[in-house]
Amino acid sequence: MIVITGGAGMIGSIIAWHLNNKLSRDDIVIADRITHPNQWQNLVKRRYAHYLDKDQLMPWLEGRNDISAIIHMGAISSTTELDFNKLVADNIHYSQDLWRWSANNNAAFFYASSAATYGDGANGYNDNSIENLRPLNGYGYSKHFFDQWALRQASTNMPTPRAWAGFKFFNVYGPNEYHKGRMASVALHSFNQFNELASVKLFKSHKAGYADGMQLRDFVYVKDAAAVVAHFLQMALQNQICVNGIFNIGTGIARSFKHLATAVMTSMGKTPNITYIDMPEDLQGKYQYFTEATMSKLADAGYKHAFYSLEDGVNDYVQNYLMQNDAYC
Repeated sequence: MIVITGGAGMIGSIIAWHLNNKLSRDDIVIADRITHPNQWQNLVKRRYAHYLDKDQLMPWLEGRNDISAIIHMGAISSTTELDFNKLVADNIHYSQDLWRWSANNNAAFFYASSAATYGDGANGYNDNSIENLRPLNGYGYSKHFFDQWALRQASTNMPTPRAWAGFKFFNVYGPNEYHKGRMASVALHSFNQFNELASVKLFKSHKAGYADGMQLRDFVYVKDAAAVVAHFLQMALQNQICVNGIFNIGTGIARSFKHLATAVMTSMGKTPNITYIDMPEDLQGKYQYFTEATMSKLADAGYKHAFYSLEDGVNDYVQNYLMQNDAYC
């Protein structure tokens, strides 16, 4: 069986979609804590064996010997979370508990890190080394802390899962993010804003060298993110040689928010119309103006599949989900 924590979230539910529809597997245990009133809809189209509250998972795992892998996507993912004690409990201690269980029970372990660990990008976005990174918020630091801890376990011959990888997800967008509110992608916000206002609002630039709306991100479609995780899972389940470590998941190509918003409106069949607004004070000074994943390490680990272009990913999202009566994947 395969455990997916955060399985009712965007990435977790699309990983389950990939397992169901691409790999014909439904021996899945989903663990999460649904707090949004409509988030359960991320699970309606999934086939899985069990659903557990996140706090039920560790007791449920006790004594089991039928778990081949844990895919740990569950976390506090808000970049504006100010309660660091919550981040420690959910993003560090809970992850360490699952790592140790996997190590002691011959299970593979794959987990979500984040491009937020790179901070303002002053030290680049290269996943070959995570030293000297300076995250801009508590969420990013909690992910960085666990990355460091995992690498330390491996380098000091502490017990490790039989295969493991951490994935530094860049700006993921796509179906099943509808519960995320302010933390949802600019693609979803753009679609909703245009429907309401016939215009899309983007942040003005507060940094020299960047025009309004030309802040750059490595936008990655959620189906690609799920496909990478599934690739590592398949390698482990087939007892192939796995490259353990921490890997970027992006496209390797930075695009602007203006490009993204334009792609959304074009996919809607509309003439692009963008207005610019001031950035909220709580984001100023903590805002990344450029992210672009270095992708050679993932390719060297054996992942050779092409990623969706921004235009193709947005088009699939808008036309096959957002413009349908049922937007869930």
